[in-house]
Amino acid sequence: MPLTKITFQPGINKEGTQYTADSGWFDSDKIRFRKGRVEKIGGWVKYIPTALKGVIRSIKDFGVTTGERIVGVGTNLKMYLESGATLYDITPIRATTTGTATFSATNGSSLIEVTDVSHGATTDNFVTFSSASGLGGNIDSNVLNQEYRISVLTADTYTFTAVDASGVEVFANASDAGNGGGSVQAEYQVNSGLNQYLSSTGWGVSPWSEGSFGSGENLNATNQLRIVSQDPFGDNLIFNNRAGGVYIWQLANGLSSRAVSLQSLGDNSAPQNALQVMVSDVDRHVICFGATPIGASGPDFSVDPLLVRWSDQENATSWFPSAINSAGGQVLSVGTEIVGAAKTRQEILVSTDGGLVSMRFVGAPFVYAFTPVAEGVAFVGPNAAVAVGDSVYFMDRGGFYIYSGSVQRIPCSVHRYVFDNIDRSQEFKVFAGSNPDFSEVTWFYQVGNQDITNYVTFNYMENAWSVGTLNRGYFTQTEAKQYPMAGSNNIQDLESNYLYNHELGYDDDGSPMTAYVESGDVGIGDGDSFMHINRIVPDFTFTGMTQDATMTVDIKGRNFPLESLRNLSSSQITSNTTQSHVRTRSRESVVRIESSGAGYGWSLGDMRFGIRTDGRR
Repeated sequence: MPLTKITFQPGINKEGTQYTADSGWFDSDKIRFRKGRVEKIGGWVKYIPTALKGVIRSIKDFGVTTGERIVGVGTNLKMYLESGATLYDITPIRATTTGTATFSATNGSSLIEVTDVSHGATTDNFVTFSSASGLGGNIDSNVLNQEYRISVLTADTYTFTAVDASGVEVFANASDAGNGGGSVQAEYQVNSGLNQYLSSTGWGVSPWSEGSFGSGENLNATNQLRIVSQDPFGDNLIFNNRAGGVYIWQLANGLSSRAVSLQSLGDNSAPQNALQVMVSDVDRHVICFGATPIGASGPDFSVDPLLVRWSDQENATSWFPSAINSAGGQVLSVGTEIVGAAKTRQEILVSTDGGLVSMRFVGAPFVYAFTPVAEGVAFVGPNAAVAVGDSVYFMDRGGFYIYSGSVQRIPCSVHRYVFDNIDRSQEFKVFAGSNPDFSEVTWFYQVGNQDITNYVTFNYMENAWSVGTLNRGYFTQTEAKQYPMAGSNNIQDLESNYLYNHELGYDDDGSPMTAYVESGDVGIGDGDSFMHINRIVPDFTFTGMTQDATMTVDIKGRNFPLESLRNLSSSQITSNTTQSHVRTRSRESVVRIESSGAGYGWSLGDMRFGIRTDGRR
């Protein structure tokens, strides 16, 4: 039987049915298209073995003048720095009380109740105790004087689970009748944020048990999805919890020093709260998007959602405009709220919920010029845009776009698949990451109620789309590191999240990674004749441990488009396989190529099949 080479069009096409994807690819997971060929994506390995607390929502790497290469990591619970494989907790301190916190234990229980009037903490907040005396039994001073993650009961009380220094649960006994003494110091970190997006105010906004029955509450950094923005400023790192405070970590104070409020430094004129913070590339202004107005103060002061404020040039702590500095501000006229901003070499693209505005440095006296560039399109979330060179790729609520001086919609062959399956209530979580070594932009999004599980990738050099699944909270192309970096989003165990190096090796952190691609229906003519396949001549390039490389090539078939696919043959292909004999008969055939082993990568060439017409019935 003569051999027929079947060449599939690059890119996944899910805009129609599998039947209409004839001569193309219909489904995929963990593959990419490069030079028109399908290949398995690179693997990932833990960047450091230490677990982080909270879902990772922001990663930023940078170098400092002392030679360290530092990674800033924001989670919904904490803010970290990593340097030299050591993790530093730089989460700012919100408040400290002395002599007011008391403890209460119950015999046989590890749950300790703390009373500290008007503590201001929220569930999942972290508190560090010091100078506490033991309660008289198993709950000694070593158990009490450490950091704990708490659960709030009331405005005056909360609980934590007692553990020893190694993390082993400790249970109170009958002798634990004390209260910790009168010198207890409680150091409260900045309150944590949520892992879900809330789009409204009123009853049901805050987590269960917080607030009185039937009460309402405005959305803020504490009762909203925690999104962290960060940018280096010289040897310092400036960061912001969306709708919350703006903070600065300073290398001069040591790697382990905690960040402090930016407003507490200099002339105290920095915005107290903001929606996003950024440092401009060339002119070196610190910029807050959606900021508290000049002179505003108070811990609960709301931001002006359309106000852009910037500091004096090269001065992160001077924000009060004067004749001798370049600090200033501008209220945007498009939309009702700033969603996010993306920085390129030439300008900053600001997205409100009503359109896009170009922000360019023009120098004195105006400093920045703001020009509306599009209406009716916007970032679907604060991190749904990524800059690649002088262009910005972004996802809005109905499509994918590129901005490079003007806005253009990107034709998408998986549009319906993405937007029919995305959890619309959690679109704000969408984040974009670039992988320029492979000319790729990837958007990660949530399907169902298990945080982010899916991705869609666009190869902008080849105009090819691919889809797949991967649980991640953030992904970024690093500047001072060798590999792209990502963070996990384990919402089941918030204290077991990790940083990963991507495009390193071939596996899922040491475990096998399953990758596959599946074609659309392939038939003879208009499908009125049966097709008989009797052999497969594979064509793969393997890398890594090629002696262990095994591919599964399945041929599925059906006789009518609405008929379910049946598996007709399954062939195991190794690096030594020359051909595989099969026996299939159907009007339409589907080819599925899959790998599930460890230690190797692969790229698909031109496969050939022994095909002949086998009648009409």
